Amino acid sequence: MSVIETIKEIAPAGTWVADPAHSSVAFEVVHSGISTFRGGFADYDATLVGGEEPSLSGSARVASVTVSDENLTGHLQSPDFFDAQRFPEIAFEADELTRRENGDVEAHGSITIRGVTQPVELTGRVSDPVTDAYGNERLGARLEAAIDRTKFGIAWNAPLPGGGNVLADEVKLTADLSLVRKAA
Repeated sequence: MSVIETIKEIAPAGTWVADPAHSSVAFEVVHSGISTFRGGFADYDATLVGGEEPSLSGSARVASVTVSDENLTGHLQSPDFFDAQRFPEIAFEADELTRRENGDVEAHGSITIRGVTQPVELTGRVSDPVTDAYGNERLGARLEAAIDRTKFGIAWNAPLPGGGNVLADEVKLTADLSLVRKAA
C-alpha cells in the first residue's frame, strides 16, 4: 500500500448524497477567549462522487443557520456576518481527494462564503460502505477544516475590556455525513 491512495478505495463508483436526518454541518469559534460558540445549518446538501475521478461538493443555505439564541441567529444572517440577503449560500467543491495509509482523508478544494472563494483543506475519515436496515448502501464521512473568517469579509468583532476580542478569527467547520448511494 502506498502512502497516499485515491479515495476511490473507500468510495465505490457512483454518486453518494447526504441523508440530512443522519448528518450535520456545523461551525465553532472561540468566544471571549474562554469558550466555544457553536452553530450549524439545517438546510444543506453534500455529494460525493466515487470511482476513478472522485469529487466532493456541498452547499448550505445561510437562512438556515441555527444557534441556541434567536437574536444571535438574526445577527449571523446580517451584513455583520453571513449577509444572507446578498449571499444566500455557502458552497464547497473539491476534486482532489486522497487517503493516507492510516485511513485519514484529505479533500483539497475551495469554499465560497459571502461571494469570496478561498482554498480550503478538509481532513477526516470516510468509512467503508455498509448496507443499512432498509437495504440502502451508505458510507460515513466526518471532515473538518479551519478557516480565517476575515478572509471572507466576516470581520465583525468587539474588544474585551481586558484586551483581545470577543471572537477569534479562526472558525472550525465540521461536516458529519451519512451518505446514501443514489440509484443509477
